[in-house]
Amino acid sequence: MGLTDQPIPVSKPTVAIAGAGGYVGRWFIYHFRHKYNIIALSRKKVKDNPYPEVTWKQVELYSVSSTIEVLKDVDVAIYLVHSMNASTRLNQGSFEDTDLLLADNFSRAAHINKVKQIIYLGGLLPKEISDSLSRHLKSRLEVEDTLGVRSAQLTAIRASIIVGPGGSSFDMIKNLVRNLPVLMCPQWTESLTQPISLRDTLDIIDTCVGNENVYGQAIEIGSPEVISYRNMLELTAKQLGKKRLVFSVPVFSLGLSKLWVGFFGESPPQLVSPLVESLKHTLTVSEELKFREKHIDYLTYEESVRVALDSDIQPKMPSFYSLDKVKNTVRSIQRMANPQGDSATWVAQRYNIWLPFFFKFWINGEMLDSGEIVFYLLWSKKPMLQLTLIPDRSEENRQLFYISGGWLVKKIDHGWLEFRGVLDNRYIITAIHEFVPRLPWLIYVNTQAKIHLWVMNRFKKYLENRHN
Repeated sequence: MGLTDQPIPVSKPTVAIAGAGGYVGRWFIYHFRHKYNIIALSRKKVKDNPYPEVTWKQVELYSVSSTIEVLKDVDVAIYLVHSMNASTRLNQGSFEDTDLLLADNFSRAAHINKVKQIIYLGGLLPKEISDSLSRHLKSRLEVEDTLGVRSAQLTAIRASIIVGPGGSSFDMIKNLVRNLPVLMCPQWTESLTQPISLRDTLDIIDTCVGNENVYGQAIEIGSPEVISYRNMLELTAKQLGKKRLVFSVPVFSLGLSKLWVGFFGESPPQLVSPLVESLKHTLTVSEELKFREKHIDYLTYEESVRVALDSDIQPKMPSFYSLDKVKNTVRSIQRMANPQGDSATWVAQRYNIWLPFFFKFWINGEMLDSGEIVFYLLWSKKPMLQLTLIPDRSEENRQLFYISGGWLVKKIDHGWLEFRGVLDNRYIITAIHEFVPRLPWLIYVNTQAKIHLWVMNRFKKYLENRHN
């Protein structure tokens, strides 16, 4: 029975997909749009939907309230978000902190809506998880921990390279082979892994949907065939009918490898970096965590490549309206160690006290009876920044403030500031979203934006070093 020939259940579960427009998301929709009530999530509003049986909903995953709204009446949520393209003109913050915040938003929204299960497709991890993990693998593990911390049961599916038509990782390998008659490979291409076909990945995800046997489980998936990345290049060349000289050299640095793979693989940095940085590890399926829910006749790597090259099927995607975006917006996300385990409420209150103290007489602050927090420059009576606490969207471990005024702000009641505890309160994330500065853009990015980062780094050190 093929993926698209699955029996239609009498009562179809409602499945929401975050990252529905990505590679795995659009193929899952194509194959299972009749088996499930699929709610596909996108930042943009749909103009023309090619599959009427699929519901597309617009969502801002940076917003808890927006994410809560789209997960109403959902049984299972599939989380395929790994790295977000820049959603504001200036983004201050690492991909790790961004992914952590997005996962926490999703976990909160799923909990509030009593979503039964979250399925997260991440990457294989090495057998020994230690401090030597690449930044990207550490981030994947943090996302797992965050998605599974509340009431929705997490099924974490960890995969190596997924080989299929239109897959970005496979396209990178294919482009390297097509563009280079001689492949002088860095030493990391000798690392071993277990690639898996798109067909088998989709089959496994489908098997996990609503399956209580995999609730609270991490599952590692891959074809039984263990091969090196160099072998993958050679086998891809064979299937493309290209004669290629492939050999390894020890001279490529990590940075040079990223440039080499990015340029000749015709791939963006956000794809190349996680792949190259992770390949210092052997990434194979562990016996303890391998998928056992059903028997699968796995495709070999060569068979997967043949399918990817020969496929004439292209899942249809909706057309979307352009986002009605404010031109000069800022997002700034910082993570702070929280060794004392303080609540987000305490940290937010302490920040309001600490900031005027840190700047001595340069900045004064006060909390009004209305709950608004106002900061003034020197002895001015005109607020430079005004924040309004939103009580119904705040709690002990998340404090949310609207940016409601001040001469530093061009567009009021548009952006927001938040403090939140994450990863069992080991860290506090502070974030400004959709802030629109009044200063001319070039002046802002070279003054206020840099001062903000400097101030937050000083506050971070204050939290780390305080003893009471």
